[in-house]
Amino acid sequence: MVDATTEFIIGLFLLVTCSVIVGEVFSRLGSVALVGQLIVGVVLGPSLLAPYLGLTSVASSFSPLLTLATFFILLMAGLSVSPESVWATGPSSALLGVSIFLVPFIAGAGIVRLLLPTEPATTSLFIALTISLTALPVLAIMLREFGLMHTRFGTFLLNASVINELTAVTAFAILLAVTSSGEAPLLAIATACVTVGLFLTTILAIHMGLRALRQLRIWDRIVQRFRRTWRSREAGFALLMVIGLGAALYSQFLGLTFLVGAFYAGMLITPESAGTREHRTISAVFEAVTWGFFIPLFFALVGFGMNFPQILTDPTNVIVFALLVCFALISKILIGSAVTRTLGWSPQESMAAGWLLTSRGAVELAMAVILLDIHIFTIQIYTIVAGVGLVTTLVSPIGAKGFIRAITPTRREREEPGRQPPVGSSIPLPANAPRDERPIV
Repeated sequence: MVDATTEFIIGLFLLVTCSVIVGEVFSRLGSVALVGQLIVGVVLGPSLLAPYLGLTSVASSFSPLLTLATFFILLMAGLSVSPESVWATGPSSALLGVSIFLVPFIAGAGIVRLLLPTEPATTSLFIALTISLTALPVLAIMLREFGLMHTRFGTFLLNASVINELTAVTAFAILLAVTSSGEAPLLAIATACVTVGLFLTTILAIHMGLRALRQLRIWDRIVQRFRRTWRSREAGFALLMVIGLGAALYSQFLGLTFLVGAFYAGMLITPESAGTREHRTISAVFEAVTWGFFIPLFFALVGFGMNFPQILTDPTNVIVFALLVCFALISKILIGSAVTRTLGWSPQESMAAGWLLTSRGAVELAMAVILLDIHIFTIQIYTIVAGVGLVTTLVSPIGAKGFIRAITPTRREREEPGRQPPVGSSIPLPANAPRDERPIV
Protein backbone atom coordinates (compact mmCIF):
# COMPACT_ATOMS: atom_id res chain seq x y z
CA MET A 1 0.00 0.00 0.00
CA VAL A 2 1.33 3.45 -0.94
CA ASP A 3 1.91 5.70 2.09
CA ALA A 4 0.79 9.34 2.31
CA THR A 5 4.26 10.76 1.67
CA THR A 6 4.66 8.74 -1.52
CA GLU A 7 1.20 9.82 -2.71
CA PHE A 8 2.11 13.46 -2.06
CA ILE A 9 5.37 13.19 -4.04
CA ILE A 10 3.60 11.38 -6.89
CA GLY A 11 0.98 14.13 -7.07
CA LEU A 12 3.61 16.87 -6.92
CA PHE A 13 5.68 15.14 -9.60
CA LEU A 14 2.69 14.83 -11.93
CA LEU A 15 1.58 18.44 -11.43
CA VAL A 16 5.00 20.02 -11.93
CA THR A 17 6.13 17.76 -14.78
CA CYS A 18 2.92 18.02 -16.78
CA SER A 19 2.53 21.77 -16.20
CA VAL A 20 6.08 22.46 -17.39
CA ILE A 21 5.67 20.34 -20.53
CA VAL A 22 2.16 21.50 -21.43
CA GLY A 23 3.08 25.11 -20.64
CA GLU A 24 5.92 24.87 -23.14
CA VAL A 25 3.56 23.41 -25.75
CA PHE A 26 1.10 26.29 -25.31
CA SER A 27 3.95 28.82 -25.56
CA ARG A 28 5.02 27.30 -28.88
CA LEU A 29 1.42 27.45 -30.10
CA GLY A 30 1.38 31.23 -29.60
CA SER A 31 -0.51 31.29 -26.31
CA VAL A 32 1.00 31.71 -22.82
CA ALA A 33 2.23 28.91 -20.60
CA LEU A 34 -0.16 29.62 -17.73
CA VAL A 35 -3.13 28.55 -19.88
CA GLY A 36 -1.62 25.11 -20.35
CA GLN A 37 -0.62 24.94 -16.69
CA LEU A 38 -4.15 25.74 -15.55
CA ILE A 39 -5.56 23.10 -17.88
CA VAL A 40 -3.11 20.54 -16.46
CA GLY A 41 -4.42 21.28 -12.97
CA VAL A 42 -8.03 20.94 -14.14
CA VAL A 43 -7.32 17.62 -15.87
CA LEU A 44 -5.39 16.16 -12.92
CA GLY A 45 -7.80 17.63 -10.36
CA PRO A 46 -11.20 16.55 -9.02
CA SER A 47 -12.84 17.71 -12.26
CA LEU A 48 -11.40 14.73 -14.19
CA LEU A 49 -8.56 12.38 -13.23
CA ALA A 50 -7.88 12.93 -9.50
CA PRO A 51 -10.25 10.17 -8.31
CA TYR A 52 -8.67 7.66 -10.71
CA LEU A 53 -5.07 8.65 -9.95
CA GLY A 54 -5.53 8.62 -6.18
CA LEU A 55 -4.83 12.35 -5.89
CA THR A 56 -8.04 13.31 -4.10
CA SER A 57 -6.65 12.21 -0.74
CA VAL A 58 -3.56 14.44 -1.04
CA ALA A 59 -5.41 17.59 -2.13
CA SER A 60 -5.32 19.05 1.39
CA SER A 61 -1.55 18.47 1.55
CA PHE A 62 -1.08 20.89 -1.35
CA SER A 63 -2.58 23.82 0.59
CA PRO A 64 0.68 24.96 2.30
CA LEU A 65 2.52 24.66 -1.03
CA LEU A 66 -0.13 26.81 -2.71
CA THR A 67 0.29 29.46 0.00
CA LEU A 68 4.06 29.45 -0.48
CA ALA A 69 3.72 29.62 -4.27
CA THR A 70 1.27 32.52 -3.88
CA PHE A 71 3.83 34.39 -1.76
CA PHE A 72 6.52 33.93 -4.43
CA ILE A 73 4.14 35.01 -7.21
CA LEU A 74 3.20 38.24 -5.43
CA LEU A 75 6.78 39.01 -4.47
CA MET A 76 7.78 38.53 -8.11
CA ALA A 77 4.94 40.83 -9.23
CA GLY A 78 6.22 43.50 -6.85
CA LEU A 79 9.79 43.08 -8.08
CA SER A 80 8.63 43.93 -11.59
CA VAL A 81 7.45 47.35 -10.35
CA SER A 82 9.70 50.05 -8.92
CA PRO A 83 8.51 53.23 -7.16
CA GLU A 84 10.57 55.28 -9.62
CA SER A 85 8.78 53.74 -12.60
CA VAL A 86 5.40 54.47 -10.99
CA TRP A 87 6.27 58.10 -10.29
CA ALA A 88 7.69 58.51 -13.79
CA THR A 89 4.58 57.11 -15.48
CA GLY A 90 2.99 59.75 -17.67
CA PRO A 91 -0.58 60.94 -17.08
CA SER A 92 -1.78 59.19 -20.23
CA SER A 93 -0.53 55.78 -19.05
CA ALA A 94 -1.95 56.45 -15.57
CA LEU A 95 -5.34 57.35 -17.08
CA LEU A 96 -5.41 54.13 -19.09
CA GLY A 97 -4.30 52.01 -16.12
CA VAL A 98 -6.89 53.42 -13.72
CA SER A 99 -9.68 53.35 -16.34
CA ILE A 100 -9.22 49.69 -17.28
CA PHE A 101 -9.58 48.80 -13.60
CA LEU A 102 -12.19 51.18 -12.18
CA VAL A 103 -14.76 51.05 -14.98
CA PRO A 104 -14.90 47.21 -15.22
CA PHE A 105 -14.80 47.02 -11.39
CA ILE A 106 -17.75 49.37 -10.85
CA ALA A 107 -19.80 48.02 -13.76
CA GLY A 108 -18.84 44.44 -12.89
CA ALA A 109 -20.02 44.81 -9.30
CA GLY A 110 -23.49 45.75 -10.55
CA ILE A 111 -23.58 42.92 -13.09
CA VAL A 112 -22.40 40.31 -10.57
CA ARG A 113 -25.03 41.55 -8.11
CA LEU A 114 -27.71 40.96 -10.75
CA LEU A 115 -26.35 37.54 -11.70
CA LEU A 116 -25.78 36.35 -8.12
CA PRO A 117 -28.38 38.17 -5.99
CA THR A 118 -28.09 35.71 -3.09
CA GLU A 119 -24.38 36.35 -2.59
CA PRO A 120 -23.27 39.04 -0.08
CA ALA A 121 -22.51 42.45 -1.55
CA THR A 122 -18.83 42.15 -0.53
CA THR A 123 -18.54 38.88 -2.45
CA SER A 124 -19.89 40.62 -5.55
CA LEU A 125 -17.26 43.35 -5.12
CA PHE A 126 -14.47 40.79 -4.78
CA ILE A 127 -15.62 38.93 -7.90
CA ALA A 128 -15.74 42.19 -9.85
CA LEU A 129 -12.30 43.14 -8.55
CA THR A 130 -10.63 39.88 -9.48
CA ILE A 131 -11.93 39.97 -13.05
CA SER A 132 -10.93 43.64 -13.52
CA LEU A 133 -7.15 43.18 -13.40
CA THR A 134 -4.73 43.12 -16.30
CA ALA A 135 -1.87 40.70 -15.76
CA LEU A 136 1.45 42.54 -15.99
CA PRO A 137 3.62 39.41 -16.44
CA VAL A 138 1.24 37.91 -19.01
CA LEU A 139 1.06 41.20 -20.92
CA ALA A 140 4.87 41.38 -20.95
CA ILE A 141 5.07 37.82 -22.28
CA MET A 142 2.63 38.57 -25.11
CA LEU A 143 4.41 41.82 -26.03
CA ARG A 144 7.68 39.92 -26.17
CA GLU A 145 6.14 37.19 -28.34
CA PHE A 146 4.76 39.82 -30.76
CA GLY A 147 8.11 41.66 -30.86
CA LEU A 148 6.63 44.77 -29.23
CA MET A 149 8.37 44.68 -25.85
CA HIS A 150 10.73 47.61 -26.53
CA THR A 151 8.40 49.68 -28.68
CA ARG A 152 6.62 52.84 -27.68
CA PHE A 153 3.40 50.80 -27.92
CA GLY A 154 4.68 48.11 -25.52
CA THR A 155 6.20 50.52 -23.00
CA PHE A 156 2.97 52.49 -22.81
CA LEU A 157 0.83 49.39 -22.17
CA LEU A 158 3.25 48.05 -19.54
CA ASN A 159 3.14 51.37 -17.67
CA ALA A 160 -0.67 51.28 -17.74
CA SER A 161 -0.64 47.70 -16.49
CA VAL A 162 1.60 48.68 -13.57
CA ILE A 163 -0.89 51.35 -12.49
CA ASN A 164 -3.76 48.89 -12.97
CA GLU A 165 -2.09 46.31 -10.73
CA LEU A 166 -1.18 48.82 -8.01
CA THR A 167 -4.72 50.21 -7.96
CA ALA A 168 -6.25 46.75 -7.77
CA VAL A 169 -3.98 45.48 -4.98
CA THR A 170 -4.65 48.60 -2.90
CA ALA A 171 -8.42 48.32 -3.51
CA PHE A 172 -8.24 44.65 -2.53
CA ALA A 173 -6.51 45.57 0.73
CA ILE A 174 -9.18 48.15 1.60
CA LEU A 175 -12.07 45.86 0.70
CA LEU A 176 -10.60 42.96 2.65
CA ALA A 177 -10.05 45.17 5.71
CA VAL A 178 -13.67 46.36 5.52
CA THR A 179 -14.95 42.78 5.22
CA SER A 180 -12.95 41.46 8.17
CA SER A 181 -13.56 44.40 10.54
CA GLY A 182 -17.10 43.49 11.62
CA GLU A 183 -17.87 47.15 12.32
CA ALA A 184 -20.60 49.45 11.00
CA PRO A 185 -20.13 50.16 7.26
CA LEU A 186 -18.90 53.76 7.51
CA LEU A 187 -16.67 53.00 10.49
CA ALA A 188 -15.35 49.87 8.74
CA ILE A 189 -14.46 51.86 5.61
CA ALA A 190 -12.73 54.55 7.69
CA THR A 191 -10.80 51.93 9.67
CA ALA A 192 -9.81 50.12 6.49
CA CYS A 193 -8.54 53.30 4.86
CA VAL A 194 -6.52 54.15 7.97
CA THR A 195 -5.06 50.62 8.11
CA VAL A 196 -4.09 50.60 4.45
CA GLY A 197 -2.77 54.14 4.79
CA LEU A 198 -0.61 53.04 7.72
CA PHE A 199 0.82 50.16 5.72
CA LEU A 200 1.49 52.25 2.61
CA THR A 201 2.99 55.03 4.73
CA THR A 202 5.39 52.52 6.28
CA ILE A 203 6.45 51.23 2.85
CA LEU A 204 6.82 54.77 1.52
CA ALA A 205 8.83 55.84 4.57
CA ILE A 206 11.23 52.93 4.10
CA HIS A 207 11.62 53.77 0.43
CA MET A 208 12.18 57.47 1.11
CA GLY A 209 14.69 56.59 3.82
CA LEU A 210 16.64 54.41 1.43
CA ARG A 211 16.44 57.13 -1.21
CA ALA A 212 17.83 59.72 1.21
CA LEU A 213 20.68 57.41 2.20
CA ARG A 214 21.48 56.89 -1.49
CA GLN A 215 21.57 60.63 -2.14
CA LEU A 216 23.92 61.08 0.81
CA ARG A 217 26.02 58.18 -0.55
CA ILE A 218 25.69 56.44 2.80
CA TRP A 219 23.70 53.54 1.42
CA ASP A 220 26.38 52.70 -1.15
CA ARG A 221 28.96 52.36 1.62
CA ILE A 222 26.58 50.16 3.63
CA VAL A 223 26.03 47.90 0.61
CA GLN A 224 29.75 47.68 -0.12
CA ARG A 225 30.55 46.86 3.49
CA PHE A 226 27.83 44.21 3.54
CA ARG A 227 29.27 42.73 0.36
CA ARG A 228 32.79 42.54 1.84
CA THR A 229 31.89 41.18 5.27
CA TRP A 230 28.94 38.85 4.74
CA ARG A 231 30.24 35.36 4.03
CA SER A 232 27.05 33.33 3.69
CA ARG A 233 26.23 32.23 0.16
CA GLU A 234 23.33 33.90 -1.66
CA ALA A 235 22.95 36.41 1.16
CA GLY A 236 21.07 38.78 -1.13
CA PHE A 237 18.40 36.18 -1.86
CA ALA A 238 18.10 35.42 1.85
CA LEU A 239 17.69 39.13 2.57
CA LEU A 240 14.95 39.35 -0.07
CA MET A 241 13.11 36.50 1.64
CA VAL A 242 13.45 38.19 5.04
CA ILE A 243 12.09 41.48 3.70
CA GLY A 244 9.25 39.76 1.87
CA LEU A 245 8.25 37.63 4.84
CA GLY A 246 8.53 40.60 7.21
CA ALA A 247 6.27 42.75 5.05
CA ALA A 248 3.85 39.83 4.60
CA LEU A 249 3.73 39.35 8.37
CA TYR A 250 3.16 43.07 8.91
CA SER A 251 0.28 43.21 6.43
CA GLN A 252 -1.18 40.00 7.89
CA PHE A 253 -1.04 41.57 11.36
CA LEU A 254 -2.94 44.61 10.02
CA GLY A 255 -5.61 42.34 8.56
CA LEU A 256 -4.60 42.93 4.93
CA THR A 257 -3.34 39.37 4.23
CA PHE A 258 0.20 38.50 3.22
CA LEU A 259 -0.64 39.16 -0.45
CA VAL A 260 -0.43 42.93 0.00
CA GLY A 261 2.78 42.79 2.03
CA ALA A 262 4.56 40.48 -0.41
CA PHE A 263 3.60 42.64 -3.40
CA TYR A 264 4.76 45.92 -1.92
CA ALA A 265 7.89 44.35 -0.37
CA GLY A 266 9.04 43.44 -3.87
CA MET A 267 8.84 47.10 -4.86
CA LEU A 268 11.48 47.98 -2.23
CA ILE A 269 14.11 45.78 -3.88
CA THR A 270 15.48 47.94 -6.68
CA PRO A 271 18.91 48.32 -8.31
CA GLU A 272 19.31 51.52 -6.25
CA SER A 273 18.54 49.88 -2.91
CA ALA A 274 20.32 46.57 -3.47
CA GLY A 275 23.09 47.72 -5.81
CA THR A 276 23.03 47.08 -9.55
CA ARG A 277 25.15 43.93 -9.50
CA GLU A 278 23.47 42.52 -6.40
CA HIS A 279 20.01 43.24 -7.79
CA ARG A 280 20.89 41.40 -10.98
CA THR A 281 22.12 38.41 -8.97
CA ILE A 282 19.12 38.39 -6.64
CA SER A 283 16.71 38.68 -9.57
CA ALA A 284 18.44 35.84 -11.44
CA VAL A 285 18.21 33.47 -8.47
CA PHE A 286 14.65 34.50 -7.61
CA GLU A 287 13.39 34.22 -11.19
CA ALA A 288 15.01 30.80 -11.59
CA VAL A 289 13.26 29.49 -8.48
CA THR A 290 9.94 31.20 -9.21
CA TRP A 291 9.64 30.61 -12.97
CA GLY A 292 11.22 27.17 -12.80
CA PHE A 293 9.13 25.75 -9.96
CA PHE A 294 6.64 27.97 -8.16
CA ILE A 295 4.86 29.47 -11.19
CA PRO A 296 4.12 26.11 -12.90
CA LEU A 297 3.16 24.70 -9.52
CA PHE A 298 0.93 27.67 -8.66
CA PHE A 299 -1.13 27.59 -11.85
CA ALA A 300 -1.37 23.81 -11.76
CA LEU A 301 -2.63 23.95 -8.17
CA VAL A 302 -5.10 26.71 -9.06
CA GLY A 303 -6.48 24.46 -11.80
CA PHE A 304 -6.37 21.49 -9.43
CA GLY A 305 -8.64 23.35 -7.01
CA MET A 306 -11.27 24.08 -9.67
CA ASN A 307 -14.33 21.88 -9.89
CA PHE A 308 -15.96 22.22 -13.30
CA PRO A 309 -18.52 19.39 -12.80
CA GLN A 310 -20.23 21.52 -10.13
CA ILE A 311 -20.41 24.36 -12.66
CA LEU A 312 -21.41 22.40 -15.74
CA THR A 313 -24.17 20.46 -14.00
CA ASP A 314 -25.91 23.67 -12.91
CA PRO A 315 -27.35 25.72 -15.81
CA THR A 316 -27.37 28.86 -13.68
CA ASN A 317 -23.63 28.61 -13.03
CA VAL A 318 -23.00 27.98 -16.73
CA ILE A 319 -24.92 31.12 -17.65
CA VAL A 320 -23.12 33.18 -14.99
CA PHE A 321 -19.76 31.92 -16.18
CA ALA A 322 -20.51 32.65 -19.85
CA LEU A 323 -21.81 36.16 -19.10
CA LEU A 324 -18.83 37.01 -16.90
CA VAL A 325 -16.43 35.84 -19.62
CA CYS A 326 -18.21 38.08 -22.14
CA PHE A 327 -18.19 41.02 -19.73
CA ALA A 328 -14.51 40.50 -18.85
CA LEU A 329 -13.57 40.59 -22.54
CA ILE A 330 -15.89 43.33 -23.75
CA SER A 331 -15.28 45.73 -20.85
CA LYS A 332 -11.49 45.68 -21.27
CA ILE A 333 -11.64 45.91 -25.05
CA LEU A 334 -14.13 48.80 -25.02
CA ILE A 335 -12.46 50.80 -22.25
CA GLY A 336 -8.91 50.13 -23.45
CA SER A 337 -9.64 51.00 -27.06
CA ALA A 338 -11.82 54.02 -26.15
CA VAL A 339 -9.22 55.58 -23.85
CA THR A 340 -6.38 55.02 -26.32
CA ARG A 341 -8.47 56.47 -29.16
CA THR A 342 -8.93 59.67 -27.13
CA LEU A 343 -5.12 59.81 -26.86
CA GLY A 344 -4.81 59.88 -30.65
CA TRP A 345 -3.98 56.23 -31.31
CA SER A 346 -4.94 54.69 -34.64
CA PRO A 347 -7.95 52.31 -34.71
CA GLN A 348 -5.67 49.29 -35.20
CA GLU A 349 -3.40 50.29 -32.31
CA SER A 350 -6.39 50.90 -30.04
CA MET A 351 -8.02 47.56 -30.79
CA ALA A 352 -4.71 45.72 -30.38
CA ALA A 353 -4.24 47.41 -27.01
CA GLY A 354 -7.80 46.57 -25.94
CA TRP A 355 -7.34 42.88 -26.73
CA LEU A 356 -3.93 42.67 -25.04
CA LEU A 357 -5.31 44.30 -21.89
CA THR A 358 -7.94 41.56 -21.51
CA SER A 359 -5.35 39.04 -20.29
CA ARG A 360 -5.55 37.88 -16.70
CA GLY A 361 -2.91 36.09 -14.67
CA ALA A 362 -1.21 35.53 -11.35
CA VAL A 363 -2.37 38.39 -9.12
CA GLU A 364 -6.12 37.92 -9.46
CA LEU A 365 -5.75 34.14 -9.16
CA ALA A 366 -3.70 34.67 -6.00
CA MET A 367 -6.54 36.85 -4.70
CA ALA A 368 -9.04 34.11 -5.55
CA VAL A 369 -6.93 31.53 -3.69
CA ILE A 370 -6.86 33.72 -0.57
CA LEU A 371 -10.59 34.49 -0.78
CA LEU A 372 -11.34 30.76 -1.05
CA ASP A 373 -9.08 30.06 1.91
CA ILE A 374 -10.88 32.59 4.14
CA HIS A 375 -14.29 31.35 2.91
CA ILE A 376 -15.40 34.49 1.09
CA PHE A 377 -15.42 32.51 -2.16
CA THR A 378 -17.15 29.15 -2.46
CA ILE A 379 -15.59 26.51 -4.67
CA GLN A 380 -18.17 27.37 -7.36
CA ILE A 381 -17.29 31.07 -7.37
CA TYR A 382 -13.57 30.25 -7.23
CA THR A 383 -13.96 27.99 -10.27
CA ILE A 384 -15.91 30.66 -12.15
CA VAL A 385 -13.33 33.38 -11.42
CA ALA A 386 -10.37 31.14 -12.33
CA GLY A 387 -12.23 29.96 -15.44
CA VAL A 388 -12.77 33.57 -16.55
CA GLY A 389 -9.02 34.13 -16.23
CA LEU A 390 -8.32 30.97 -18.20
CA VAL A 391 -10.61 31.85 -21.11
CA THR A 392 -9.66 35.53 -21.38
CA THR A 393 -5.94 34.76 -21.28
CA LEU A 394 -6.42 32.11 -23.97
CA VAL A 395 -8.28 34.40 -26.41
CA SER A 396 -6.35 37.61 -25.70
CA PRO A 397 -3.38 36.95 -28.04
CA ILE A 398 -5.71 35.42 -30.64
CA GLY A 399 -7.87 38.54 -30.79
CA ALA A 400 -4.88 40.91 -30.74
CA LYS A 401 -2.92 39.11 -33.47
CA GLY A 402 -4.90 40.44 -36.45
CA PHE A 403 -4.71 44.06 -35.31
CA ILE A 404 -1.00 43.77 -34.48
CA ARG A 405 -0.31 42.44 -37.98
CA ALA A 406 -2.13 45.48 -39.37
CA ILE A 407 0.13 47.91 -37.47
CA THR A 408 3.41 46.01 -37.69
CA PRO A 409 5.40 46.80 -40.86
CA THR A 410 6.90 43.98 -42.87
CA ARG A 411 10.66 43.70 -43.37
CA ARG A 412 10.36 45.27 -46.82
CA GLU A 413 8.37 48.19 -45.43
CA ARG A 414 10.97 48.70 -42.69
CA GLU A 415 13.61 48.97 -45.40
CA GLU A 416 11.52 51.54 -47.28
CA PRO A 417 10.61 54.29 -44.81
CA GLY A 418 7.41 56.12 -45.55
CA ARG A 419 5.43 53.19 -46.89
CA GLN A 420 3.79 52.47 -43.51
CA PRO A 421 4.01 54.20 -40.11
CA PRO A 422 5.95 52.19 -37.52
CA VAL A 423 4.26 50.58 -34.57
CA GLY A 424 3.37 53.15 -31.96
CA SER A 425 3.90 56.14 -34.23
CA SER A 426 0.72 57.78 -32.99
CA ILE A 427 1.36 56.94 -29.35
CA PRO A 428 2.71 59.61 -26.98
CA LEU A 429 6.14 58.78 -25.59
CA PRO A 430 5.90 57.58 -21.96
CA ALA A 431 7.29 59.93 -19.36
CA ASN A 432 9.83 57.40 -18.12
CA ALA A 433 11.24 56.67 -21.59
CA PRO A 434 14.52 58.21 -22.77
CA ARG A 435 13.94 61.20 -24.98
CA ASP A 436 15.71 59.58 -27.91
CA GLU A 437 13.72 56.35 -27.70
CA ARG A 438 12.06 55.28 -30.91
CA PRO A 439 9.87 52.30 -31.68
CA ILE A 440 11.84 49.09 -32.19
CA VAL A 441 10.08 46.94 -34.74
